[in-house]
Amino acid sequence: MDLRLLEYFLAVARTGNITRAAEQLHVTQPTVSRQLAELEEMLGSPLLIRGKRQVTLTEAGVLFQQRAEEIITLLDKTRRDLADQRDLVGGTVALGCVESCASRLLPDRLGAFSRLYPQVRYEIYSADGDDIREKLDRGELDFGVLLEPVEAAKYDCIRLPYRETWGLLLRRDDPLASKEAIGGEDILSVPLSMPRREIVQDNIASWFGVSRGQLKIFAGHTLLNNAALLVEAGLCCAVCVSGAFALRGGGDLCFRPFAPERTTGHMLAWKRNRVFHPAASRFRDYIRDALAD
Repeated sequence: MDLRLLEYFLAVARTGNITRAAEQLHVTQPTVSRQLAELEEMLGSPLLIRGKRQVTLTEAGVLFQQRAEEIITLLDKTRRDLADQRDLVGGTVALGCVESCASRLLPDRLGAFSRLYPQVRYEIYSADGDDIREKLDRGELDFGVLLEPVEAAKYDCIRLPYRETWGLLLRRDDPLASKEAIGGEDILSVPLSMPRREIVQDNIASWFGVSRGQLKIFAGHTLLNNAALLVEAGLCCAVCVSGAFALRGGGDLCFRPFAPERTTGHMLAWKRNRVFHPAASRFRDYIRDALAD
Protein backbone atom coordinates (compact mmCIF):
# COMPACT_ATOMS: atom_id res chain seq x y z
CA MET A 1 0.00 0.00 0.00
CA ASP A 2 1.29 3.46 -0.93
CA LEU A 3 1.97 5.48 2.22
CA ARG A 4 0.46 8.49 0.51
CA LEU A 5 -2.93 6.80 0.81
CA LEU A 6 -2.49 6.70 4.58
CA GLU A 7 -1.41 10.33 4.68
CA TYR A 8 -4.37 11.44 2.56
CA PHE A 9 -6.83 9.46 4.66
CA LEU A 10 -5.42 10.74 7.98
CA ALA A 11 -5.52 14.33 6.73
CA VAL A 12 -9.21 13.96 5.84
CA ALA A 13 -9.94 12.24 9.16
CA ARG A 14 -8.28 15.11 11.07
CA THR A 15 -9.90 17.96 9.15
CA GLY A 16 -13.28 16.37 8.43
CA ASN A 17 -13.17 18.01 5.00
CA ILE A 18 -11.60 16.81 1.74
CA THR A 19 -10.94 20.31 0.41
CA ARG A 20 -9.12 21.44 3.58
CA ALA A 21 -7.15 18.20 3.63
CA ALA A 22 -6.09 18.78 0.01
CA GLU A 23 -4.93 22.29 0.89
CA GLN A 24 -2.81 20.96 3.76
CA LEU A 25 -1.35 18.27 1.53
CA HIS A 26 -0.69 20.76 -1.32
CA VAL A 27 -2.56 18.64 -3.85
CA THR A 28 -5.88 19.07 -5.65
CA GLN A 29 -9.22 18.08 -4.14
CA PRO A 30 -9.97 15.60 -7.00
CA THR A 31 -6.64 13.89 -6.33
CA VAL A 32 -7.54 13.29 -2.68
CA SER A 33 -11.07 12.13 -3.58
CA ARG A 34 -9.73 9.70 -6.19
CA GLN A 35 -7.10 8.28 -3.82
CA LEU A 36 -9.67 7.79 -1.06
CA ALA A 37 -12.00 5.97 -3.43
CA GLU A 38 -9.13 3.69 -4.48
CA LEU A 39 -8.31 3.04 -0.81
CA GLU A 40 -11.90 2.05 -0.03
CA GLU A 41 -12.00 -0.22 -3.08
CA MET A 42 -8.70 -1.81 -2.05
CA LEU A 43 -9.96 -2.49 1.48
CA GLY A 44 -13.42 -3.53 0.34
CA SER A 45 -15.12 -1.33 2.91
CA PRO A 46 -16.45 2.26 3.03
CA LEU A 47 -14.31 4.41 5.33
CA LEU A 48 -16.05 7.78 4.97
CA ILE A 49 -19.56 9.20 5.03
CA ARG A 50 -19.45 12.12 2.63
CA GLY A 51 -21.74 15.01 3.56
CA LYS A 52 -22.15 18.34 1.79
CA ARG A 53 -19.70 20.14 4.06
CA GLN A 54 -18.38 17.53 6.43
CA VAL A 55 -16.83 14.10 6.12
CA THR A 56 -17.23 11.63 9.00
CA LEU A 57 -15.75 8.20 9.56
CA THR A 58 -17.61 4.93 9.40
CA GLU A 59 -16.90 2.30 12.06
CA ALA A 60 -14.42 0.76 9.64
CA GLY A 61 -12.95 4.22 9.11
CA VAL A 62 -12.38 4.70 12.83
CA LEU A 63 -10.57 1.35 13.02
CA PHE A 64 -8.50 2.14 9.93
CA GLN A 65 -7.57 5.56 11.34
CA GLN A 66 -6.18 3.89 14.47
CA ARG A 67 -4.19 1.37 12.43
CA ALA A 68 -2.93 4.01 10.01
CA GLU A 69 -1.70 6.21 12.86
CA GLU A 70 0.12 3.22 14.36
CA ILE A 71 1.78 2.48 11.00
CA ILE A 72 2.90 6.09 10.52
CA THR A 73 4.19 6.28 14.11
CA LEU A 74 6.13 3.05 13.72
CA LEU A 75 7.51 4.15 10.35
CA ASP A 76 8.71 7.46 11.83
CA LYS A 77 10.40 5.63 14.69
CA THR A 78 12.01 3.17 12.28
CA ARG A 79 13.40 6.04 10.23
CA ARG A 80 14.87 7.59 13.39
CA ASP A 81 16.32 4.25 14.49
CA LEU A 82 17.98 3.73 11.12
CA ALA A 83 19.40 7.23 11.27
CA ASP A 84 20.59 6.53 14.80
CA GLN A 85 22.55 3.54 13.51
CA ARG A 86 24.77 6.05 11.73
CA ASP A 87 25.13 8.23 14.82
CA LEU A 88 26.80 6.46 17.74
CA VAL A 89 26.51 9.41 20.10
CA GLY A 90 22.98 10.56 19.34
CA GLY A 91 19.50 9.20 18.72
CA THR A 92 16.20 8.98 20.56
CA VAL A 93 15.31 6.61 23.40
CA ALA A 94 11.57 6.01 23.74
CA LEU A 95 10.65 5.09 27.31
CA GLY A 96 7.27 4.34 28.87
CA CYS A 97 6.81 4.57 32.63
CA VAL A 98 3.99 3.69 34.98
CA GLU A 99 2.94 6.26 37.55
CA SER A 100 4.87 5.16 40.64
CA CYS A 101 7.99 5.72 42.72
CA ALA A 102 9.97 4.23 39.81
CA SER A 103 9.41 7.53 38.01
CA ARG A 104 12.52 8.58 39.95
CA LEU A 105 14.45 6.60 37.35
CA LEU A 106 13.81 9.41 34.89
CA PRO A 107 15.66 12.29 36.60
CA ASP A 108 18.17 10.02 38.37
CA ARG A 109 19.34 7.80 35.52
CA LEU A 110 18.51 9.93 32.49
CA GLY A 111 20.47 12.80 33.97
CA ALA A 112 23.61 10.71 34.43
CA PHE A 113 23.24 8.98 31.06
CA SER A 114 22.68 12.34 29.37
CA ARG A 115 25.99 13.61 30.72
CA LEU A 116 27.70 10.68 29.01
CA TYR A 117 25.76 11.07 25.77
CA PRO A 118 24.51 14.65 25.55
CA GLN A 119 23.21 14.25 21.98
CA VAL A 120 20.70 11.57 22.94
CA ARG A 121 17.08 12.73 23.18
CA TYR A 122 14.16 11.07 24.95
CA GLU A 123 10.48 10.41 24.35
CA ILE A 124 8.70 9.82 27.67
CA TYR A 125 5.30 8.13 27.68
CA SER A 126 3.28 7.96 30.91
CA ALA A 127 0.55 5.33 31.06
CA ASP A 128 -0.61 2.23 32.85
CA GLY A 129 1.05 -1.13 32.28
CA ASP A 130 -1.36 -2.33 29.58
CA ASP A 131 -0.79 0.70 27.36
CA ILE A 132 2.97 0.48 27.80
CA ARG A 133 2.98 -3.24 26.94
CA GLU A 134 0.97 -2.58 23.78
CA LYS A 135 3.48 0.06 22.64
CA LEU A 136 6.39 -2.24 23.46
CA ASP A 137 4.77 -5.00 21.41
CA ARG A 138 4.19 -2.66 18.46
CA GLY A 139 7.76 -1.36 18.62
CA GLU A 140 6.71 2.21 19.45
CA LEU A 141 8.67 2.14 22.72
CA ASP A 142 12.18 0.88 23.32
CA PHE A 143 11.68 0.28 27.06
CA GLY A 144 8.91 0.23 29.63
CA VAL A 145 9.10 0.65 33.39
CA LEU A 146 6.44 -1.76 34.64
CA LEU A 147 5.05 -3.01 37.91
CA GLU A 148 5.50 -6.74 38.44
CA PRO A 149 4.55 -9.28 37.29
CA VAL A 150 6.11 -8.97 33.82
CA GLU A 151 5.63 -11.73 31.25
CA ALA A 152 9.03 -13.44 31.01
CA ALA A 153 8.13 -15.16 27.73
CA LYS A 154 7.56 -11.83 25.96
CA TYR A 155 10.07 -9.46 27.56
CA ASP A 156 13.65 -9.25 28.71
CA CYS A 157 13.94 -7.34 31.98
CA ILE A 158 16.20 -5.64 34.47
CA ARG A 159 14.94 -5.55 38.04
CA LEU A 160 14.80 -2.00 39.37
CA PRO A 161 15.48 -1.02 43.02
CA TYR A 162 12.01 0.40 43.62
CA ARG A 163 9.19 -1.19 45.59
CA GLU A 164 5.69 0.18 45.82
CA THR A 165 3.17 -0.02 48.64
CA TRP A 166 -0.51 -0.46 47.78
CA GLY A 167 -3.23 1.34 49.65
CA LEU A 168 -6.19 3.69 49.49
CA LEU A 169 -6.37 7.35 48.48
CA LEU A 170 -8.82 9.21 50.73
CA ARG A 171 -10.07 12.64 51.56
CA ARG A 172 -8.51 13.87 54.78
CA ASP A 173 -11.97 14.27 56.31
CA ASP A 174 -12.95 10.68 55.47
CA PRO A 175 -13.46 8.59 58.65
CA LEU A 176 -11.03 5.99 57.26
CA ALA A 177 -8.28 8.64 57.15
CA SER A 178 -8.00 8.41 60.93
CA LYS A 179 -6.71 4.84 60.57
CA GLU A 180 -3.04 3.95 60.13
CA ALA A 181 -3.89 1.16 57.66
CA ILE A 182 -6.85 -0.10 55.63
CA GLY A 183 -8.22 -3.60 56.28
CA GLY A 184 -10.70 -5.87 54.51
CA GLU A 185 -13.82 -4.54 56.22
CA ASP A 186 -12.76 -1.01 55.39
CA ILE A 187 -12.30 -1.59 51.67
CA LEU A 188 -15.64 -3.37 51.41
CA SER A 189 -17.45 -0.43 52.98
CA VAL A 190 -16.67 2.29 50.42
CA PRO A 191 -17.08 2.87 46.65
CA LEU A 192 -13.77 2.46 44.86
CA SER A 193 -11.92 3.67 41.82
CA MET A 194 -9.55 0.85 40.90
CA PRO A 195 -6.82 0.23 38.31
CA ARG A 196 -8.69 -0.72 35.16
CA ARG A 197 -7.04 -4.13 34.59
CA GLU A 198 -9.42 -6.85 35.76
CA ILE A 199 -6.50 -9.12 36.66
CA VAL A 200 -5.23 -6.41 39.02
CA GLN A 201 -8.71 -5.95 40.48
CA ASP A 202 -8.96 -9.70 41.07
CA ASN A 203 -5.54 -9.73 42.70
CA ILE A 204 -6.45 -6.86 45.03
CA ALA A 205 -9.73 -8.54 45.97
CA SER A 206 -7.88 -11.78 46.75
CA TRP A 207 -5.66 -9.92 49.23
CA PHE A 208 -8.75 -9.46 51.37
CA GLY A 209 -10.24 -12.91 50.74
CA VAL A 210 -13.15 -11.65 48.60
CA SER A 211 -14.10 -11.72 44.92
CA ARG A 212 -14.03 -8.72 42.61
CA GLY A 213 -17.81 -8.78 42.52
CA GLN A 214 -17.93 -8.05 46.25
CA LEU A 215 -16.04 -4.79 45.84
CA LYS A 216 -18.03 -1.60 45.29
CA ILE A 217 -16.26 -0.56 42.11
CA PHE A 218 -17.42 2.92 41.13
CA ALA A 219 -14.86 3.53 38.37
CA GLY A 220 -11.72 2.16 36.74
CA HIS A 221 -8.69 4.35 36.13
CA THR A 222 -5.37 4.28 34.29
CA LEU A 223 -3.41 7.17 35.75
CA LEU A 224 -4.31 8.63 39.13
CA ASN A 225 -5.02 12.29 38.33
CA ASN A 226 -8.63 11.91 37.20
CA ALA A 227 -9.36 9.30 39.86
CA ALA A 228 -8.07 11.75 42.48
CA LEU A 229 -10.60 14.30 41.28
CA LEU A 230 -13.36 11.77 41.96
CA VAL A 231 -11.94 11.25 45.44
CA GLU A 232 -11.82 15.01 46.07
CA ALA A 233 -15.48 15.23 45.03
CA GLY A 234 -16.38 12.57 47.61
CA LEU A 235 -17.56 10.07 45.02
CA CYS A 236 -15.18 7.26 45.93
CA CYS A 237 -11.80 6.27 47.31
CA ALA A 238 -9.02 5.19 44.93
CA VAL A 239 -6.87 2.08 45.13
CA CYS A 240 -3.34 3.03 44.09
CA VAL A 241 0.33 2.79 44.95
CA SER A 242 1.94 5.29 47.29
CA GLY A 243 4.36 6.55 44.63
CA ALA A 244 1.53 7.69 42.36
CA PHE A 245 0.10 9.73 45.23
CA ALA A 246 3.53 11.17 46.05
CA LEU A 247 3.96 12.33 42.45
CA ARG A 248 0.61 14.08 42.51
CA GLY A 249 1.01 15.82 45.86
CA GLY A 250 -1.20 15.88 48.93
CA GLY A 251 -3.67 18.74 49.11
CA ASP A 252 -6.91 17.60 50.70
CA LEU A 253 -6.10 13.94 50.11
CA CYS A 254 -4.08 11.36 52.01
CA PHE A 255 -2.80 7.82 51.45
CA ARG A 256 -3.27 4.90 53.83
CA PRO A 257 -1.56 1.53 53.18
CA PHE A 258 -3.32 -1.79 53.20
CA ALA A 259 -2.99 -4.14 56.17
CA PRO A 260 -1.44 -6.61 55.85
CA GLU A 261 1.10 -4.68 53.78
CA ARG A 262 1.14 -5.35 50.04
CA THR A 263 4.15 -4.32 47.97
CA THR A 264 5.15 -4.69 44.31
CA GLY A 265 8.49 -4.45 42.52
CA HIS A 266 9.40 -2.89 39.18
CA MET A 267 11.12 -4.02 36.00
CA LEU A 268 12.69 -2.21 33.09
CA ALA A 269 11.33 -4.31 30.22
CA TRP A 270 11.86 -4.50 26.47
CA LYS A 271 10.49 -6.80 23.82
CA ARG A 272 12.38 -10.09 23.63
CA ASN A 273 14.79 -10.38 20.68
CA ARG A 274 14.51 -6.64 20.05
CA VAL A 275 17.32 -5.24 17.89
CA PHE A 276 18.24 -1.86 19.37
CA HIS A 277 19.69 1.20 17.74
CA PRO A 278 22.96 2.33 19.44
CA ALA A 279 21.41 4.92 21.77
CA ALA A 280 18.88 2.41 23.16
CA SER A 281 21.51 -0.32 23.42
CA ARG A 282 23.85 1.94 25.38
CA PHE A 283 21.01 3.06 27.63
CA ARG A 284 20.12 -0.55 28.48
CA ASP A 285 23.74 -1.40 29.20
CA TYR A 286 24.15 1.75 31.29
CA ILE A 287 21.13 0.91 33.47
CA ARG A 288 22.32 -2.67 33.91
CA ASP A 289 25.84 -1.62 34.86
CA ALA A 290 24.68 1.21 37.14
CA LEU A 291 22.40 -1.11 39.10
CA ALA A 292 25.12 -3.77 39.33
CA ASP A 293 27.42 -1.19 40.90
